[in-house]
Amino acid sequence: MTESFDAVDVITTKRDRHELSDDQIRWVIDAYTRGVVADEQMSSLAMAVLLNGMTRREIATWTAAMIASGERMDFSGLSRPTADKHSTGGVGDKITLPLAPLVAVFGVAVPQLSGRGLGHTGGTLDKLESVAGWQAALSNEAMMRQLEDVGAVICAAGSGLAPADKKLYALRDVTGTVEAIPLIASSIMSKKIAEGTGALVLDVKTGAGAFMRDEAQARELARTMVDLGTDAGLTTVALLTDMATPLGLTVGNALEVREALEVLAGGGPSDVVELTVTLAGEMLAAAGRPDQDVAAALSDGRAMDVWRRLIAAQHGDPLAPLPTARATEAVRAGDGGVVQAIDARAVAVAAWRLGAGRARKEDCVQAAAGVELHAKPGDRVTAGQPLFTLHTDTPERFGRALDALAGSWTIGAHDVASRALVIDRIVRQD
Repeated sequence: MTESFDAVDVITTKRDRHELSDDQIRWVIDAYTRGVVADEQMSSLAMAVLLNGMTRREIATWTAAMIASGERMDFSGLSRPTADKHSTGGVGDKITLPLAPLVAVFGVAVPQLSGRGLGHTGGTLDKLESVAGWQAALSNEAMMRQLEDVGAVICAAGSGLAPADKKLYALRDVTGTVEAIPLIASSIMSKKIAEGTGALVLDVKTGAGAFMRDEAQARELARTMVDLGTDAGLTTVALLTDMATPLGLTVGNALEVREALEVLAGGGPSDVVELTVTLAGEMLAAAGRPDQDVAAALSDGRAMDVWRRLIAAQHGDPLAPLPTARATEAVRAGDGGVVQAIDARAVAVAAWRLGAGRARKEDCVQAAAGVELHAKPGDRVTAGQPLFTLHTDTPERFGRALDALAGSWTIGAHDVASRALVIDRIVRQD
């Protein structure tokens, strides 16, 4: 087969700050999927994109090419509308767990295709695999049945969905190009558009614990994804949310499931509840079911009922005890006062070093490992009071986890003003 372009020419075009043509983009994505463009060549192109950016047209064509590399799902046969949520990754972000069953309570199906953690942010599938028996892999047919019968599914994306993105994502992760806004936007939106959901709400995080630490960059990413979704005919809304401090009081797989269950039981940390309720409202409105009392569905047990059905449908035991760590160690406050700040990224790295995350995709995670927080910014503590509890099955990991936490919090005399969890709401502006 004679190729339409040469990889080197495509690379140098972007290297020299020129726009790629639609044909060049379609070819390079297809050729990379087929193995004609080598990993080192796509790595070079990804770095050129990171450094020099892409126009809106280039990003749209790149996204469409990744969609075209695989199959598209179709939920039109369901008896209920569909809505999905995607988070750009945060520390302690267990929102999917209570959110999917909560939205399903109101007759909207939630096809939540999720991923695993890599680096400092946790993965929804890793968290759910701490539930005894639960299985992430579902066929398309099983997914459709579950969406109709239960109203929600949380599972791994099938191999046929945007395979170009799967190859490229793995490459970006090991070449320092994860933060490229055009590549983040096209990666997320190619999968969500191919997934076939009727509405999409994006949780774009900014702050110390987010991939997009800078608010202006996070806002640009949100705007780009909203435009991509809207152009594709997908109702898309983005919330810009704060990730300076971990969400909730737990970071780690089974620890976060436990906290999600507390929310589903009508309790849980106020920030997790707030974001869950806010995102649920946005998803329901986007799906044509606005003005629902979503908070009531948490407090009266309806969302918990759907959760138990969801877990059981994927062969899990919703009543089985969650794993607990073999060893724990407390980190205590040296002085009394008011907690001024806690660095979300430092907490995430500590949890990762304790065994809650992986350095390579093939690594296993410890279900019970992680960090439990006993105070948040604004809380008053006394000298010697526990600030964190470290959890792990391998206590030899405590040392490096403690190193990660060193200097990650400050205690002072002054009260701390509360930070807005939701910074902005972004919709298409023509």
